[in-house]
Amino acid sequence: MEREMKAKSSVEENGPKRCNPIGEGAQRRLSIVDLVLRVMAAMATLSSAVVMATANQTLPFSTQSSQFKADYKDLPTFTFFVMANSIVCGYLFLCLPLSIFQMVEVAAVTPRLILLTFDTMAMALVAAGASAAASVVYLAYRGNDAANWVSFCTQFNSFCQHISGSLIGSFGAVFALILLISISATSISRRPS
Repeated sequence: MEREMKAKSSVEENGPKRCNPIGEGAQRRLSIVDLVLRVMAAMATLSSAVVMATANQTLPFSTQSSQFKADYKDLPTFTFFVMANSIVCGYLFLCLPLSIFQMVEVAAVTPRLILLTFDTMAMALVAAGASAAASVVYLAYRGNDAANWVSFCTQFNSFCQHISGSLIGSFGAVFALILLISISATSISRRPS
């Protein structure tokens, strides 16, 4: 009886306690994972953009009228890839302070909603750039007999290795952004009502 009275008086003094499905410590750990994934995705997009932008190769033989050269600027798809990765890299670096704020103020929902919205747009942009570039890389390696497109990676081996490597980093960034979106959605959905 005495316990019930103490519990009632405690509820009356402090108000009813809300049960948080994910505790504050778990929210903080999710925010730390968010920050680490954000830095990893930023580095992946930066390295993908730099590797693609520096991909060029000139064949050692040439004629008087032409020189055989491959450059990322030759294909608009690769230019879009570089631009998409650069934009997302800039966004990821700019949102680091918001991610750090989320570690300090774990109860704040608005920063998490902002990150969720822009992370989704960033993921779509990087996925579009990486997918478009992947289709061109596939044609570069395989060619297409029906369209009379020959494989040019047999001659431009170094160029093809660069562009393939940049795709790995970009798809890694897509995966990291998917994880960031999942963390934000989980964190928001587990907030006390």
